[in-house]
Amino acid sequence: MVTKEFQDLKLSMLGLGAMRLPVLDGDDAKIDEAAVEKMVDYAMKQGINYYDTAWGYHSGNSETVMGRVLSKYQRDSFYLATKFPGYDLSNMPKVEEIFEKQLEKCGVEYFDFYLFHNVCEMNIDAYLDEEKYGIDTYLKKQKENGRIRHLGFSAHGSCEVMKRFLERYGDHMEFCQIQLNYLDWSFQDAESKVKLLEEYGIPVWVMEPLRGGRLAKLSENDEAKLTALRPDEKVPAWAFRFIQTLPQVKVVLSGMSNFEQLQENIETFAAEKPLNKEEMQELMSVVEGMLDGSLPCTACRYCTSHCPKGLNIPDLISLYNEHRFSGGGFIAPMVVSTLAEDKRPTACVGCRSCEKVCPQQIKISEAMADFGKRLQE
Repeated sequence: MVTKEFQDLKLSMLGLGAMRLPVLDGDDAKIDEAAVEKMVDYAMKQGINYYDTAWGYHSGNSETVMGRVLSKYQRDSFYLATKFPGYDLSNMPKVEEIFEKQLEKCGVEYFDFYLFHNVCEMNIDAYLDEEKYGIDTYLKKQKENGRIRHLGFSAHGSCEVMKRFLERYGDHMEFCQIQLNYLDWSFQDAESKVKLLEEYGIPVWVMEPLRGGRLAKLSENDEAKLTALRPDEKVPAWAFRFIQTLPQVKVVLSGMSNFEQLQENIETFAAEKPLNKEEMQELMSVVEGMLDGSLPCTACRYCTSHCPKGLNIPDLISLYNEHRFSGGGFIAPMVVSTLAEDKRPTACVGCRSCEKVCPQQIKISEAMADFGKRLQE
Protein backbone atom coordinates (compact mmCIF):
# COMPACT_ATOMS: atom_id res chain seq x y z
CA MET A 1 0.00 0.00 0.00
CA VAL A 2 1.34 3.40 -1.01
CA THR A 3 1.62 5.67 2.03
CA LYS A 4 2.08 9.42 2.41
CA GLU A 5 3.59 11.36 5.27
CA PHE A 6 1.37 13.95 6.91
CA GLN A 7 3.00 15.75 9.82
CA ASP A 8 4.02 12.88 12.14
CA LEU A 9 1.62 10.36 10.58
CA LYS A 10 1.92 7.82 7.80
CA LEU A 11 -1.40 7.65 5.96
CA SER A 12 -2.49 5.10 3.39
CA MET A 13 -2.87 7.04 0.16
CA LEU A 14 -6.06 5.10 -0.54
CA GLY A 15 -8.78 5.85 1.99
CA LEU A 16 -12.11 4.08 2.30
CA GLY A 17 -14.98 6.51 1.80
CA ALA A 18 -18.21 5.52 3.56
CA MET A 19 -20.71 7.36 1.37
CA ARG A 20 -21.41 4.48 -1.04
CA LEU A 21 -21.28 1.43 1.20
CA PRO A 22 -23.05 -1.80 0.15
CA VAL A 23 -26.76 -1.70 1.01
CA LEU A 24 -29.68 -4.11 1.36
CA ASP A 25 -32.63 -4.18 -1.04
CA GLY A 26 -31.36 -1.12 -2.87
CA ASP A 27 -32.24 1.06 0.12
CA ASP A 28 -29.47 3.61 0.78
CA ALA A 29 -30.48 3.82 4.43
CA LYS A 30 -30.03 0.08 4.99
CA ILE A 31 -26.30 -0.59 5.07
CA ASP A 32 -25.18 -4.20 4.63
CA GLU A 33 -23.09 -4.23 7.80
CA ALA A 34 -21.77 -7.76 7.28
CA ALA A 35 -20.45 -6.77 3.84
CA VAL A 36 -18.91 -3.60 5.27
CA GLU A 37 -17.20 -5.59 8.01
CA LYS A 38 -15.72 -7.95 5.42
CA MET A 39 -14.45 -4.99 3.39
CA VAL A 40 -12.93 -3.22 6.38
CA ASP A 41 -11.25 -6.40 7.58
CA TYR A 42 -9.63 -6.83 4.18
CA ALA A 43 -8.75 -3.14 3.93
CA MET A 44 -7.02 -3.18 7.30
CA LYS A 45 -5.01 -6.28 6.37
CA GLN A 46 -3.94 -4.64 3.12
CA GLY A 47 -2.73 -1.46 4.80
CA ILE A 48 -5.65 0.98 4.48
CA ASN A 49 -5.73 3.02 7.68
CA TYR A 50 -7.90 6.02 6.69
CA TYR A 51 -11.72 5.84 6.95
CA ASP A 52 -13.96 8.75 6.00
CA THR A 53 -17.61 9.08 7.00
CA ALA A 54 -20.05 11.93 7.55
CA TRP A 55 -23.21 12.93 9.42
CA GLY A 56 -25.53 12.62 6.42
CA TYR A 57 -24.12 9.60 4.59
CA HIS A 58 -26.61 6.75 4.17
CA SER A 59 -29.40 8.78 5.78
CA GLY A 60 -27.32 9.24 8.93
CA ASN A 61 -26.35 5.59 9.38
CA SER A 62 -22.81 5.62 7.99
CA GLU A 63 -21.14 6.97 11.15
CA THR A 64 -22.90 4.40 13.33
CA VAL A 65 -22.00 1.42 11.16
CA MET A 66 -18.41 2.51 10.61
CA GLY A 67 -18.02 3.07 14.34
CA ARG A 68 -19.26 -0.44 15.13
CA VAL A 69 -17.17 -2.10 12.43
CA LEU A 70 -13.98 -0.30 13.44
CA SER A 71 -14.51 -0.88 17.18
CA LYS A 72 -12.88 -4.33 16.96
CA TYR A 73 -9.55 -2.70 16.15
CA GLN A 74 -7.13 -0.86 18.40
CA ARG A 75 -8.00 2.85 18.28
CA ASP A 76 -4.49 3.84 17.24
CA SER A 77 -4.48 1.41 14.29
CA PHE A 78 -6.77 3.53 12.11
CA TYR A 79 -7.60 7.16 11.38
CA LEU A 80 -11.26 8.16 11.44
CA ALA A 81 -12.59 11.26 9.70
CA THR A 82 -16.03 12.84 9.82
CA LYS A 83 -17.50 16.27 9.19
CA PHE A 84 -19.73 19.05 10.50
CA PRO A 85 -22.80 19.01 8.20
CA GLY A 86 -22.89 22.62 7.07
CA TYR A 87 -24.42 21.57 3.76
CA ASP A 88 -27.70 21.95 5.66
CA LEU A 89 -28.05 25.50 6.98
CA SER A 90 -30.43 24.36 9.72
CA ASN A 91 -27.44 22.62 11.34
CA MET A 92 -25.43 25.80 11.77
CA PRO A 93 -26.64 26.59 15.34
CA LYS A 94 -26.14 22.96 16.43
CA VAL A 95 -22.38 22.45 16.19
CA GLU A 96 -21.96 21.32 19.82
CA GLU A 97 -25.02 19.07 19.78
CA ILE A 98 -23.98 17.44 16.49
CA PHE A 99 -20.33 16.98 17.44
CA GLU A 100 -21.21 15.26 20.71
CA LYS A 101 -23.68 13.00 18.91
CA GLN A 102 -21.06 12.10 16.29
CA LEU A 103 -18.63 10.93 18.97
CA GLU A 104 -21.43 8.82 20.42
CA LYS A 105 -22.46 7.37 17.04
CA CYS A 106 -18.89 6.45 16.14
CA GLY A 107 -18.13 5.14 19.63
CA VAL A 108 -14.87 7.10 19.93
CA GLU A 109 -13.43 9.71 22.24
CA TYR A 110 -11.80 11.74 19.47
CA PHE A 111 -11.70 12.14 15.70
CA ASP A 112 -8.36 11.96 13.94
CA PHE A 113 -9.60 14.25 11.18
CA TYR A 114 -12.59 16.57 11.30
CA LEU A 115 -13.84 18.79 8.48
CA PHE A 116 -16.10 21.73 7.78
CA HIS A 117 -18.30 19.89 5.28
CA ASN A 118 -18.90 21.22 1.76
CA VAL A 119 -17.77 24.83 1.93
CA CYS A 120 -19.69 26.38 -0.96
CA GLU A 121 -21.67 29.37 -2.17
CA MET A 122 -24.71 28.32 -0.15
CA ASN A 123 -23.07 28.27 3.29
CA ILE A 124 -19.91 30.38 3.15
CA ASP A 125 -21.52 33.37 4.88
CA ALA A 126 -22.77 31.16 7.72
CA TYR A 127 -19.42 29.44 8.12
CA LEU A 128 -17.74 32.84 8.40
CA ASP A 129 -20.31 34.25 10.84
CA GLU A 130 -18.51 33.57 14.12
CA GLU A 131 -20.69 35.96 16.09
CA LYS A 132 -23.89 34.12 15.18
CA TYR A 133 -22.71 30.50 14.93
CA GLY A 134 -19.13 30.26 16.22
CA ILE A 135 -18.43 27.00 14.38
CA ASP A 136 -14.72 27.60 13.93
CA THR A 137 -14.33 28.74 17.54
CA TYR A 138 -16.04 25.60 18.81
CA LEU A 139 -14.06 23.22 16.60
CA LYS A 140 -10.76 24.86 17.51
CA LYS A 141 -11.67 24.38 21.16
CA GLN A 142 -12.28 20.66 20.56
CA LYS A 143 -8.87 20.47 18.91
CA GLU A 144 -7.27 22.10 21.94
CA ASN A 145 -9.05 19.52 24.12
CA GLY A 146 -7.71 16.64 22.01
CA ARG A 147 -11.11 15.59 20.69
CA ILE A 148 -10.07 16.61 17.19
CA ARG A 149 -6.53 15.76 16.17
CA HIS A 150 -6.49 17.51 12.77
CA LEU A 151 -8.91 20.15 11.48
CA GLY A 152 -9.64 20.78 7.82
CA PHE A 153 -12.43 21.39 5.33
CA SER A 154 -14.01 19.97 2.21
CA ALA A 155 -15.16 22.18 -0.65
CA HIS A 156 -17.47 21.88 -3.62
CA GLY A 157 -17.58 25.63 -4.06
CA SER A 158 -15.69 27.79 -6.50
CA CYS A 159 -12.10 28.89 -6.09
CA GLU A 160 -13.40 32.32 -5.02
CA VAL A 161 -15.42 30.78 -2.20
CA MET A 162 -12.40 28.77 -1.07
CA LYS A 163 -10.36 32.00 -1.03
CA ARG A 164 -12.88 33.64 1.29
CA PHE A 165 -12.75 30.68 3.65
CA LEU A 166 -8.95 30.55 3.62
CA GLU A 167 -8.55 34.28 4.14
CA ARG A 168 -10.38 33.84 7.44
CA TYR A 169 -9.32 30.38 8.60
CA GLY A 170 -6.38 29.38 6.43
CA ASP A 171 -3.84 29.85 9.22
CA HIS A 172 -5.15 26.81 11.11
CA MET A 173 -6.56 24.58 8.37
CA GLU A 174 -4.38 21.48 8.10
CA PHE A 175 -5.84 19.78 5.03
CA CYS A 176 -8.51 20.28 2.38
CA GLN A 177 -10.69 17.77 0.54
CA ILE A 178 -11.73 18.70 -3.01
CA GLN A 179 -13.35 17.02 -6.01
CA LEU A 180 -10.34 16.16 -8.13
CA ASN A 181 -10.00 13.93 -11.17
CA TYR A 182 -8.61 14.24 -14.67
CA LEU A 183 -11.93 15.49 -16.03
CA ASP A 184 -12.44 18.19 -13.39
CA TRP A 185 -8.82 19.31 -13.57
CA SER A 186 -10.08 21.76 -16.20
CA PHE A 187 -13.87 21.28 -16.18
CA GLN A 188 -14.29 22.42 -12.55
CA ASP A 189 -10.95 24.25 -12.47
CA ALA A 190 -9.53 21.87 -9.87
CA GLU A 191 -6.07 22.90 -11.02
CA SER A 192 -6.61 26.43 -9.66
CA LYS A 193 -7.92 25.01 -6.38
CA VAL A 194 -4.80 22.88 -5.96
CA LYS A 195 -2.61 25.92 -6.65
CA LEU A 196 -4.57 27.99 -4.12
CA LEU A 197 -4.12 25.36 -1.43
CA GLU A 198 -0.43 25.13 -2.28
CA GLU A 199 -0.12 28.88 -1.62
CA TYR A 200 -1.40 28.26 1.91
CA GLY A 201 0.77 25.17 2.39
CA ILE A 202 -2.31 22.97 2.75
CA PRO A 203 -2.11 19.37 1.46
CA VAL A 204 -4.87 17.94 -0.70
CA TRP A 205 -7.31 15.15 0.08
CA VAL A 206 -9.18 13.89 -3.00
CA MET A 207 -12.86 13.01 -3.27
CA GLU A 208 -14.65 11.76 -6.39
CA PRO A 209 -11.49 10.45 -8.10
CA LEU A 210 -13.75 8.51 -10.49
CA ARG A 211 -16.42 11.23 -10.59
CA GLY A 212 -19.11 9.00 -9.15
CA GLY A 213 -18.09 6.14 -11.44
CA ARG A 214 -18.19 8.23 -14.63
CA LEU A 215 -14.46 7.61 -15.19
CA ALA A 216 -14.63 3.89 -14.43
CA LYS A 217 -15.78 3.14 -17.97
CA LEU A 218 -14.91 5.02 -21.16
CA SER A 219 -15.89 4.65 -24.80
CA GLU A 220 -14.25 1.82 -26.72
CA ASN A 221 -12.22 4.33 -28.69
CA ASP A 222 -10.94 6.16 -25.62
CA GLU A 223 -10.21 2.92 -23.82
CA ALA A 224 -8.18 1.72 -26.80
CA LYS A 225 -6.07 4.90 -26.72
CA LEU A 226 -5.17 4.37 -23.09
CA THR A 227 -4.65 0.61 -23.41
CA ALA A 228 -2.14 1.23 -26.19
CA LEU A 229 0.01 3.12 -23.69
CA ARG A 230 -0.51 0.86 -20.66
CA PRO A 231 -1.77 -2.57 -21.80
CA ASP A 232 -2.03 -3.96 -18.27
CA GLU A 233 -3.79 -0.96 -16.72
CA LYS A 234 -7.57 -0.99 -16.28
CA VAL A 235 -9.59 2.13 -17.06
CA PRO A 236 -10.37 3.07 -13.41
CA ALA A 237 -6.66 2.87 -12.58
CA TRP A 238 -5.93 5.73 -14.99
CA ALA A 239 -7.92 8.06 -12.74
CA PHE A 240 -5.82 7.05 -9.75
CA ARG A 241 -2.55 7.24 -11.71
CA PHE A 242 -3.45 10.80 -12.70
CA ILE A 243 -3.82 11.71 -9.03
CA GLN A 244 -0.59 9.90 -8.14
CA THR A 245 1.10 12.32 -10.53
CA LEU A 246 0.18 15.26 -8.28
CA PRO A 247 2.65 15.71 -5.39
CA GLN A 248 0.20 17.84 -3.39
CA VAL A 249 -2.13 14.89 -2.80
CA LYS A 250 -1.87 12.86 0.41
CA VAL A 251 -5.13 10.87 0.55
CA VAL A 252 -7.48 9.62 -2.17
CA LEU A 253 -10.95 8.67 -0.97
CA SER A 254 -12.87 6.12 -2.96
CA GLY A 255 -16.48 5.29 -2.15
CA MET A 256 -16.26 1.56 -2.79
CA SER A 257 -19.64 -0.15 -2.78
CA ASN A 258 -18.54 -3.77 -3.08
CA PHE A 259 -15.65 -6.06 -2.25
CA GLU A 260 -14.49 -6.35 -5.86
CA GLN A 261 -14.02 -2.58 -6.19
CA LEU A 262 -12.03 -2.59 -2.96
CA GLN A 263 -9.75 -5.37 -4.19
CA GLU A 264 -9.15 -3.66 -7.52
CA ASN A 265 -8.36 -0.29 -5.93
CA ILE A 266 -6.00 -1.84 -3.40
CA GLU A 267 -4.19 -3.56 -6.26
CA THR A 268 -3.83 -0.19 -7.99
CA PHE A 269 -2.39 1.42 -4.87
CA ALA A 270 0.13 -1.34 -4.30
CA ALA A 271 2.57 0.93 -6.13
CA GLU A 272 2.87 4.49 -7.40
CA LYS A 273 2.90 4.68 -11.19
CA PRO A 274 2.48 8.36 -12.09
CA LEU A 275 1.77 9.34 -15.68
CA ASN A 276 4.53 10.53 -17.96
CA LYS A 277 4.16 13.49 -20.33
CA GLU A 278 2.91 11.44 -23.27
CA GLU A 279 0.36 9.62 -21.14
CA MET A 280 -0.88 12.86 -19.63
CA GLN A 281 -1.34 14.40 -23.07
CA GLU A 282 -3.31 11.39 -24.25
CA LEU A 283 -5.51 11.51 -21.17
CA MET A 284 -6.24 15.20 -21.72
CA SER A 285 -7.20 14.44 -25.33
CA VAL A 286 -9.69 11.92 -23.96
CA VAL A 287 -11.12 14.67 -21.75
CA GLU A 288 -11.51 16.98 -24.74
CA GLY A 289 -13.59 14.33 -26.47
CA MET A 290 -15.70 13.74 -23.37
CA LEU A 291 -16.49 17.43 -23.11
CA ASP A 292 -17.26 17.84 -26.79
CA GLY A 293 -20.65 19.52 -26.94
CA SER A 294 -20.07 21.72 -23.91
CA LEU A 295 -20.54 25.41 -24.64
CA PRO A 296 -17.08 26.86 -25.45
CA CYS A 297 -17.27 29.91 -23.19
CA THR A 298 -13.87 31.53 -22.56
CA ALA A 299 -15.17 33.94 -19.88
CA CYS A 300 -14.14 36.98 -21.92
CA ARG A 301 -17.15 38.72 -20.33
CA TYR A 302 -18.09 40.77 -23.42
CA CYS A 303 -21.61 39.43 -22.88
CA THR A 304 -22.05 40.74 -19.36
CA SER A 305 -21.70 44.39 -20.37
CA HIS A 306 -24.53 43.94 -22.87
CA CYS A 307 -26.97 42.05 -20.61
CA PRO A 308 -29.87 44.33 -19.52
CA LYS A 309 -30.47 42.03 -16.53
CA GLY A 310 -26.84 42.07 -15.38
CA LEU A 311 -26.53 38.28 -15.43
CA ASN A 312 -23.16 36.69 -14.74
CA ILE A 313 -23.37 34.77 -18.00
CA PRO A 314 -19.94 33.06 -17.94
CA ASP A 315 -20.60 31.57 -14.49
CA LEU A 316 -24.08 30.48 -15.52
CA ILE A 317 -22.71 28.80 -18.66
CA SER A 318 -20.11 26.98 -16.57
CA LEU A 319 -22.87 25.69 -14.28
CA TYR A 320 -24.98 24.78 -17.32
CA ASN A 321 -22.12 22.73 -18.78
CA GLU A 322 -21.67 20.92 -15.45
CA HIS A 323 -25.40 20.20 -15.14
CA ARG A 324 -25.66 18.85 -18.69
CA PHE A 325 -22.56 16.69 -18.45
CA SER A 326 -23.52 15.23 -15.08
CA GLY A 327 -27.10 14.59 -16.11
CA GLY A 328 -28.25 16.65 -13.14
CA GLY A 329 -26.48 16.44 -9.79
CA PHE A 330 -26.49 18.85 -6.87
CA ILE A 331 -23.76 21.37 -7.75
CA ALA A 332 -25.62 23.60 -10.23
CA PRO A 333 -28.92 23.70 -8.29
CA MET A 334 -26.99 24.41 -5.09
CA VAL A 335 -25.15 27.40 -6.57
CA VAL A 336 -28.14 28.79 -8.47
CA SER A 337 -30.24 28.64 -5.27
CA THR A 338 -27.88 31.17 -3.70
CA LEU A 339 -28.52 33.71 -6.47
CA ALA A 340 -31.20 36.38 -6.35
CA GLU A 341 -34.22 35.52 -8.51
CA ASP A 342 -33.30 38.23 -11.01
CA LYS A 343 -29.79 36.77 -11.44
CA ARG A 344 -30.79 33.20 -12.26
CA PRO A 345 -30.93 31.74 -15.79
CA THR A 346 -34.72 32.10 -15.75
CA ALA A 347 -34.24 35.89 -15.57
CA CYS A 348 -32.91 35.94 -19.14
CA VAL A 349 -35.34 37.89 -21.35
CA GLY A 350 -34.02 36.44 -24.61
CA CYS A 351 -33.05 39.79 -26.10
CA ARG A 352 -29.89 38.27 -27.63
CA SER A 353 -27.83 41.41 -27.00
CA CYS A 354 -25.13 39.21 -25.47
CA GLU A 355 -25.01 36.96 -28.52
CA LYS A 356 -24.15 39.91 -30.81
CA VAL A 357 -20.80 40.36 -29.03
CA CYS A 358 -19.95 36.72 -28.20
CA PRO A 359 -16.68 35.76 -29.96
CA GLN A 360 -17.64 32.07 -29.68
CA GLN A 361 -21.08 32.69 -31.23
CA ILE A 362 -22.80 30.85 -28.38
CA LYS A 363 -26.58 30.90 -28.46
CA ILE A 364 -26.73 32.15 -24.91
CA SER A 365 -30.45 32.87 -24.74
CA GLU A 366 -31.26 29.29 -25.78
CA ALA A 367 -28.81 27.93 -23.22
CA MET A 368 -30.35 30.00 -20.41
CA ALA A 369 -33.86 28.86 -21.35
CA ASP A 370 -32.78 25.23 -21.41
CA PHE A 371 -30.88 25.62 -18.13
CA GLY A 372 -33.94 27.07 -16.42
CA LYS A 373 -36.08 24.21 -17.70
CA ARG A 374 -33.60 21.57 -16.53
CA LEU A 375 -33.42 23.10 -13.06
CA GLN A 376 -37.20 23.14 -12.75
CA GLU A 377 -37.36 19.49 -13.80
